[in-house]
Amino acid sequence: MFALLFSLFVVFTKILAAPESKGTYLRREHSLMRPYQGSGMTIPNWDFHGSTFVSSNYIRLTPDHQSKQGSLWNNVPNYLKEWEMVLHFAVHGQGTTLFGDGFAFWYTRDRSLEGPAFGSSANFYGLGVFFDTYSNHNGEHSHEHPYISAMVGNGTLPYDHDRDGTHSQVEGCSAQFRGLTHDTFALIRYSTSQERLTLLVDVDGKNEWRECFDVGGVKLPTGLYWGVSAATGQLADNHDIISMKLYEVDIPEVVRTTETNGKQIDYTQIVPHADGAESYRDHVDDVKGSFSPRVARIFTWVFWIALIACVCIGIAIFMYHKQQEDSRKRFY
Repeated sequence: MFALLFSLFVVFTKILAAPESKGTYLRREHSLMRPYQGSGMTIPNWDFHGSTFVSSNYIRLTPDHQSKQGSLWNNVPNYLKEWEMVLHFAVHGQGTTLFGDGFAFWYTRDRSLEGPAFGSSANFYGLGVFFDTYSNHNGEHSHEHPYISAMVGNGTLPYDHDRDGTHSQVEGCSAQFRGLTHDTFALIRYSTSQERLTLLVDVDGKNEWRECFDVGGVKLPTGLYWGVSAATGQLADNHDIISMKLYEVDIPEVVRTTETNGKQIDYTQIVPHADGAESYRDHVDDVKGSFSPRVARIFTWVFWIALIACVCIGIAIFMYHKQQEDSRKRFY
C-alpha cells in the first residue's frame, strides 16, 4: 500500500513539474488530440490538405514516398498573448543514411498555402519553426542534422530551404529526433509581454525538457493561425503528428500592467519582427560554369592527386631512362 501511494506521489509530482502545467490552461479549440475525427472525415477546428492521412493513432502529413506534401491547419484564430504549444510527433522511414525533408510548425496569418518551405509558403507572415532532417545539409554552416530553427517573417523575406534557413533564422539547435522508438516532443512558448520565444525539446526518452533556444526581442501579433506541414523530395520520410496541445499561460498581474504602460494596444496590428535574427542575405545561385563548394573540393582533390601522379610518373620515366643509359655505358 505504501509503495502504491509513493508511486502516485511521484507521478503527481512529475505532472506538477511539467512546463505546460504551471499556471497554464488547455485551450481545446486550438488543440488536437485523439480521437481526431468528428462526423465523417472532418476534424473539429482543423483542416487538412495534400497527402495528409488521418488514422486512429496519428496524423501522417507525408508518407515515406517521394514528392509528397501535406499540411494541417487550425481554423480558429489565436488571440492569446501568452501561450505555449506542445507538439508530440514522430519522424521515421526506411532510409538509414539518406532521408528528408522534414516538417514545420506554423503560427501565421495565411493558412493552407502550399509552397517550398516544407510544404507551405516560404513568404509567410508570423512564426515558422522548422524541423529539418535532410541528411546532406545545404549551404555553408557547421551544425549537425537533424536541425531545428525558427524564423520570424513579415511576408517579404522568404525562408530559403536551399540554405536550411540560415540566412534568416532567429536561432536554432541540433536535435536527434528522427527514427526513434520512444516518444518525441517539442514545446514552443511565446510571451507577448516579454517579447520572448523559447523552444524546448524532449527527444532523448528521459521525460526531461532540454532547452534548444531562448531568445528575446521577438514580436508576434495575435489573430494568427496554428499549423503544421511537411514535404518530401527525392528523399522521403513519414512525418507524423500525434498531438498538438495549446496552453494559455497565466502570467503575474504586475507583468500584465507593465506590458501596456496604461495604453491600449491592438495586438493584432503588431508586425512580426525578431531583433536577433540573422541579417538576411539573398540566395545567389551558382553561376553557370562555376562549381558548388562540394564540387570545388572534389575538383581540388582530383587536381592534386593527378598532379602527384604526374610527378611520380615523371620520376619513374626519368629513372628508367637513367637506368637505360647506365646499361649502355657498361657495354663500352
